[in-house]
Amino acid sequence: MSIKVKRSRAQPITQLLNTSAGAGHLMRQSRLIDQAQTHLRAHLPEEMREHVFVGGFSNGRLTLISSQASWLTWLRYEQPHLLSLLHQLPGFTRVTGFTLKVRPVRTVAPPARYARTLSSSAGTTLKECAEDTEHPRLKQALERLASHAQRKT
Repeated sequence: MSIKVKRSRAQPITQLLNTSAGAGHLMRQSRLIDQAQTHLRAHLPEEMREHVFVGGFSNGRLTLISSQASWLTWLRYEQPHLLSLLHQLPGFTRVTGFTLKVRPVRTVAPPARYARTLSSSAGTTLKECAEDTEHPRLKQALERLASHAQRKT
Protein backbone atom coordinates (compact mmCIF):
# COMPACT_ATOMS: atom_id res chain seq x y z
CA MET A 1 0.00 0.00 0.00
CA SER A 2 1.41 3.36 -0.92
CA ILE A 3 0.45 6.81 0.17
CA LYS A 4 0.29 9.29 -2.64
CA VAL A 5 1.32 12.79 -1.81
CA LYS A 6 -0.07 15.72 -3.70
CA ARG A 7 2.71 18.07 -4.51
CA SER A 8 1.84 21.66 -4.05
CA ARG A 9 3.84 24.37 -5.63
CA ALA A 10 5.03 27.36 -3.68
CA GLN A 11 3.05 30.48 -4.46
CA PRO A 12 4.23 34.06 -4.26
CA ILE A 13 2.99 35.90 -1.16
CA THR A 14 1.26 38.55 -3.30
CA GLN A 15 -0.89 35.87 -4.92
CA LEU A 16 -1.86 34.46 -1.52
CA LEU A 17 -2.75 37.91 -0.18
CA ASN A 18 -4.81 38.91 -3.22
CA THR A 19 -7.07 35.87 -3.50
CA SER A 20 -10.62 36.28 -2.22
CA ALA A 21 -10.34 33.42 0.27
CA GLY A 22 -6.68 33.95 1.12
CA ALA A 23 -4.76 35.45 3.97
CA GLY A 24 -5.35 39.00 2.72
CA HIS A 25 -9.11 38.57 3.11
CA LEU A 26 -8.65 37.28 6.66
CA MET A 27 -6.35 40.17 7.54
CA ARG A 28 -8.81 42.74 6.18
CA GLN A 29 -11.68 41.11 8.05
CA SER A 30 -9.74 41.01 11.31
CA ARG A 31 -8.86 44.71 10.93
CA LEU A 32 -12.53 45.54 10.37
CA ILE A 33 -13.61 43.48 13.39
CA ASP A 34 -11.00 45.21 15.56
CA GLN A 35 -12.15 48.59 14.26
CA ALA A 36 -15.78 47.75 15.08
CA GLN A 37 -14.87 46.56 18.57
CA THR A 38 -12.87 49.72 19.29
CA HIS A 39 -15.64 51.97 18.01
CA LEU A 40 -18.42 50.16 19.89
CA ARG A 41 -16.46 49.99 23.14
CA ALA A 42 -15.82 53.73 22.99
CA HIS A 43 -19.60 54.32 23.03
CA LEU A 44 -20.58 51.72 25.63
CA PRO A 45 -20.99 52.55 29.31
CA GLU A 46 -17.75 52.22 31.30
CA GLU A 47 -18.80 49.11 33.22
CA MET A 48 -19.68 47.20 30.01
CA ARG A 49 -16.59 47.89 27.91
CA GLU A 50 -14.49 44.98 29.14
CA HIS A 51 -17.37 42.49 28.82
CA VAL A 52 -18.47 42.91 25.19
CA PHE A 53 -16.48 41.53 22.25
CA VAL A 54 -17.07 41.53 18.50
CA GLY A 55 -16.90 37.93 17.36
CA GLY A 56 -17.30 38.13 13.60
CA PHE A 57 -19.34 39.26 10.62
CA SER A 58 -21.42 37.10 8.31
CA ASN A 59 -24.61 37.49 6.28
CA GLY A 60 -24.90 41.17 7.16
CA ARG A 61 -24.92 40.53 10.91
CA LEU A 62 -22.21 41.40 13.40
CA THR A 63 -21.76 38.90 16.24
CA LEU A 64 -21.42 40.36 19.73
CA ILE A 65 -20.18 38.06 22.50
CA SER A 66 -20.34 38.45 26.25
CA SER A 67 -19.87 36.13 29.20
CA GLN A 68 -23.05 37.41 30.90
CA ALA A 69 -26.56 37.48 29.48
CA SER A 70 -27.38 40.69 31.36
CA TRP A 71 -24.97 42.72 29.18
CA LEU A 72 -26.53 41.29 26.02
CA THR A 73 -30.02 42.15 27.24
CA TRP A 74 -28.98 45.79 27.47
CA LEU A 75 -27.39 45.57 23.99
CA ARG A 76 -30.60 44.08 22.57
CA TYR A 77 -32.51 47.22 23.56
CA GLU A 78 -29.75 49.48 22.24
CA GLN A 79 -29.46 47.83 18.79
CA PRO A 80 -30.81 50.77 16.75
CA HIS A 81 -28.39 53.18 18.41
CA LEU A 82 -25.43 50.79 18.00
CA LEU A 83 -26.30 50.19 14.33
CA SER A 84 -26.28 53.93 13.66
CA LEU A 85 -22.85 54.13 15.34
CA LEU A 86 -21.51 51.31 13.18
CA HIS A 87 -22.87 52.83 10.00
CA GLN A 88 -20.59 55.83 10.66
CA LEU A 89 -17.58 53.61 9.96
CA PRO A 90 -16.53 52.87 6.37
CA GLY A 91 -17.09 49.22 5.53
CA PHE A 92 -19.98 48.72 7.94
CA THR A 93 -22.86 50.13 5.94
CA ARG A 94 -24.00 46.58 5.09
CA VAL A 95 -24.49 45.60 8.74
CA THR A 96 -28.21 45.00 9.22
CA GLY A 97 -28.26 43.71 12.79
CA PHE A 98 -26.51 41.86 15.57
CA THR A 99 -26.26 38.24 16.59
CA LEU A 100 -25.88 38.16 20.37
CA LYS A 101 -24.15 35.21 22.02
CA VAL A 102 -23.31 34.30 25.59
CA ARG A 103 -19.97 32.52 25.65
CA PRO A 104 -17.17 32.20 28.18
CA VAL A 105 -14.60 34.75 27.10
CA ARG A 106 -10.95 34.03 27.70
CA THR A 107 -8.82 37.01 26.84
CA VAL A 108 -5.31 36.36 25.65
CA ALA A 109 -2.79 37.37 28.28
CA PRO A 110 0.78 38.04 27.22
CA PRO A 111 3.24 35.51 28.62
CA ALA A 112 5.07 36.47 31.78
CA ARG A 113 8.35 38.13 31.04
CA TYR A 114 11.45 36.35 32.24
CA ALA A 115 13.85 38.74 33.93
CA ARG A 116 17.48 37.76 33.76
CA THR A 117 19.35 37.89 37.02
CA LEU A 118 22.92 37.05 37.86
CA SER A 119 24.62 36.88 41.20
CA SER A 120 26.80 39.85 42.05
CA SER A 121 29.94 37.71 41.88
CA ALA A 122 29.05 36.56 38.35
CA GLY A 123 28.49 40.20 37.37
CA THR A 124 31.87 41.17 38.74
CA THR A 125 33.55 38.33 36.84
CA LEU A 126 31.84 39.33 33.58
CA LYS A 127 32.82 42.98 34.09
CA GLU A 128 36.46 41.98 34.66
CA CYS A 129 36.39 39.83 31.51
CA ALA A 130 34.99 42.78 29.56
CA GLU A 131 37.82 45.03 30.79
CA ASP A 132 40.43 42.50 29.62
CA THR A 133 38.82 41.93 26.19
CA GLU A 134 40.13 43.72 23.10
CA HIS A 135 37.27 42.80 20.71
CA PRO A 136 34.69 45.66 20.85
CA ARG A 137 31.52 43.63 20.12
CA LEU A 138 32.47 40.92 22.62
CA LYS A 139 33.28 43.62 25.16
CA GLN A 140 29.81 45.19 24.68
CA ALA A 141 28.11 41.80 25.01
CA LEU A 142 29.95 41.02 28.25
CA GLU A 143 29.08 44.45 29.67
CA ARG A 144 25.41 43.92 28.78
CA LEU A 145 25.44 40.56 30.53
CA ALA A 146 27.16 42.06 33.57
CA SER A 147 24.45 44.72 33.81
CA HIS A 148 21.94 41.98 34.69
CA ALA A 149 23.81 41.14 37.87
CA GLN A 150 22.20 41.80 41.24
CA ARG A 151 23.48 45.01 42.82
CA LYS A 152 24.98 44.90 46.28
CA THR A 153 23.15 47.27 48.59
